[in-house]
This record gives sequence, structure tokens and C-alpha cells, in this order.
Amino acid sequence: MNDADRYHKWVEWSDEDHVYVGKCPDLITGIHGDDPVVLYGELRTVVQEVLDHLKASGRPLPVPRVRPMSEVA
Repeated sequence: MNDADRYHKWVEWSDEDHVYVGKCPDLITGIHGDDPVVLYGELRTVVQEVLDHLKASGRPLPVPRVRPMSEVA
């Protein structure tokens, strides 16, 4: 498992914005797009880029806190 896999990511439809929104609340507020499958791939890329930037800057990675509901129960 790589570092990006530790962070919960999901894509959901936004009725307000009429687009899909990809989220990873431990690292970013979100990205948006029209195709949920493409958006999830882009979300994974953005999450990895954020982690790479933190590592290159010598900053510690945030502790993954947001978990899927199946892991919370």
C-alpha cells in the first residue's frame, strides 16, 4: 500500500453545482468534473501530488482521520 491509499477518497454528485465532486478531506477540499470515473483518477493523482509536495518540503504527512462508514461501525 502506498501513502495515498491510506487516505479516504470518494466522488459524489453535487445537486448544487451540477457536477461530480471528488473529496479527500484529510488533504484537500475537493476537485470537480463531469465524469465520475475520470474524476476519481484525477483525485488520486492530486492526492499523490499533495503528498509528494509535503514530503519534498520536509513536512510530516497528516494522520488519516476520515474513514469510510464501514470502518467506523
